[in-house]
Amino acid sequence: MKPVLAAAAAVFLALFAHTDQQKPEDAKPKESRPPEGYTIPAEDAQRANPVKPTESSIAAGGKFYSSQCAMCHGKDGDGKGDLAVQMELKMLDYRQPESLAKFSDGELFYILTKGKDKMPAEGDRTADEKKWNVINYLRSLAKPKAGEKPAPKP
Repeated sequence: MKPVLAAAAAVFLALFAHTDQQKPEDAKPKESRPPEGYTIPAEDAQRANPVKPTESSIAAGGKFYSSQCAMCHGKDGDGKGDLAVQMELKMLDYRQPESLAKFSDGELFYILTKGKDKMPAEGDRTADEKKWNVINYLRSLAKPKAGEKPAPKP
């Protein structure tokens, strides 16, 4: 039994020792993530959202956002999710209309698909329709609901 444990410990230590010795320049970037400072191809930026922003689309986008995005972007889109605060990330406040005004739906789709900076790529693991629903949801955050005042500017 002891040789098995020793072998397992040696493999475990070798894996972690190799990881610790790896230099940043040796690390290969993920294929699905664009390099920092990337530009979005014009073809992608001009891509139109094929999913209409219906109540059901926005609700589906909100459900996905709650489980996959809120940890950084905040449960109400304020950019103050627990993980963002912990990592000291500066995030956009999606409740402010000007936050997303500079992005086309195609650009947002590209960022969701490819990732950006510390935001991981959704790539092919998330269906395109879900990504478009999230974009509809994000756009809805800056629109006050009936009888509600717009979010205060920071």
